[in-house]
Amino acid sequence: MRRWARAELISPQKDTAGRWRYTFQDLALLKTARRLLDARLSPARITRALRLVREQIPEGRPLSAVRILVSGRNVVVKDRLSSWEPDSKQTTLDFEVSSLSEPMVPSLARLPLKLEEEPADATRLYQSALDLELAGKLDEARHAYQAALQSDPTLVSARINLGRLLHSASRVAEAEALYRAALAQDPGNAMAAFNLGVALEDQGQSDAAAHAYRQTLLIDESYADAHFNLARLLESQGDKQGALRHLSRFKRLMHRD
Repeated sequence: MRRWARAELISPQKDTAGRWRYTFQDLALLKTARRLLDARLSPARITRALRLVREQIPEGRPLSAVRILVSGRNVVVKDRLSSWEPDSKQTTLDFEVSSLSEPMVPSLARLPLKLEEEPADATRLYQSALDLELAGKLDEARHAYQAALQSDPTLVSARINLGRLLHSASRVAEAEALYRAALAQDPGNAMAAFNLGVALEDQGQSDAAAHAYRQTLLIDESYADAHFNLARLLESQGDKQGALRHLSRFKRLMHRD
């Protein structure tokens, strides 16, 4: 997010409380960038691709108005009328892109129930879940994340995102279990550790939440939100010095960004 903000691909603004606010277009672009990262494109290549797309679409039209996908090793852009590769500006055959962007929702009811049946493609299910979530179809997104995990139980990103959706639906204990499972699979995942802290805090487990935030910072010392949440917890527990230390670190990180 910091990289793309510095590249001026997104334009978050601070509100009066100093919190960053993002537009719908910003969130749409971040979803696209995450999908490209999941397709194993480097951040530098994603930044270049997004800049090229912005230059190639009509002025005033947001990046969220087009669909950006990966076909093989190439980035492909699709709108209502055409599809093309931003690197070469070469037009691509529309049916190739359509097959990539075809929603998986209709097939969810036909997911394999027996081990001997051919499994569904976890990556396509995961991408569909991202799209459904962006479109506000949260129940369908949850089903798609669950289907992706059924196909590939090692898909940590799907586990975290499913936990986040359950968490926002007040199914916090279920979300906690998913965050713990994600962290067990990937002990270096700062997002899983941070989300676990939030889930524990929402269940009134302040000490366990503080431990999870500290674990987040052991993984990524620059995780600003973990510093902020930990400062707030420490202040409520009477540790003024510890709270001030983490709050100062949070402010330095936000000023740097």
